[in-house]
Amino acid sequence: MHTSHSIPLPNRPPLILGPRPLVMGILNVTPDSFSDGGQHNLVAAAVAHAHQMIAEGTDIIDIGGESTRPGAEVVGVQQELDRVMPVIDALIAAGITTPISIDTYKPLVADQAIQAGAVIINDVHGLQRAPEMAEVAALHDVPVIAMHWQADRDHSVPLADDMLAYFERSVAIAQAAGTSLDRLILDPGFGFGKTLQENYHLLSNMHAALPPNFPLLVGTSRKSMIGKLLDVPAEERLAGTIATTVLGYINGGHIFRVHDVRANRDALRVAQATLYGPPPELR
Repeated sequence: MHTSHSIPLPNRPPLILGPRPLVMGILNVTPDSFSDGGQHNLVAAAVAHAHQMIAEGTDIIDIGGESTRPGAEVVGVQQELDRVMPVIDALIAAGITTPISIDTYKPLVADQAIQAGAVIINDVHGLQRAPEMAEVAALHDVPVIAMHWQADRDHSVPLADDMLAYFERSVAIAQAAGTSLDRLILDPGFGFGKTLQENYHLLSNMHAALPPNFPLLVGTSRKSMIGKLLDVPAEERLAGTIATTVLGYINGGHIFRVHDVRANRDALRVAQATLYGPPPELR
């Protein structure tokens, strides 16, 4: 059912991926993200939200300083650093040991964030917009999440074929830079350059579109694939998100990037018990 992986992290225990799903809590320090823009872009609010997510059981905190929603403002390197670095510094100063992921496609931002204490790179362009990102990962010996996003792709090519070719390029870039493939996590990129039909077909057929034997991250939280189907705004998409999270887990996902940690964590625990049985102490 679920492939097993041990993802090394610097100066801490590895991420163990397999039957037990991991939750990645989203911490957007932006004024314009599609769902929570402006809610956590002050340092105190960001730290408070991080503590809340930790209390709710998050396994990873994913910090992003630039929105990737359609039409969002492009943010320069310095502006992105100004947004994310004070938050990372504050979390480390507060003694938070939960692994921090930096959500960026800019190598300099990733480099500075890792030096400050982040231990995972989350690149929405799959190392292909700035191949130097793989060099940063290799330099610091940290894992990389490579997402599929090809806005100008040829829609006459089946999505699965396009994604397999795309990820082959990501893998080649990582290898050329010296990034170990046991540190590469793949993200199908739900909602990025895909039609509504493609998103739902992908959700039930992820392995057909992805190279085998890599851990998978699923990120569907509050996205338009849910909003369009249910005709509800972002703040009313929790039930739909939970459904996609559970389906993503059943279909082999390992890490789930979400806004609502506790609700998704609870749903994943039920899904895990259904597939693999309840914990021994509860049987």
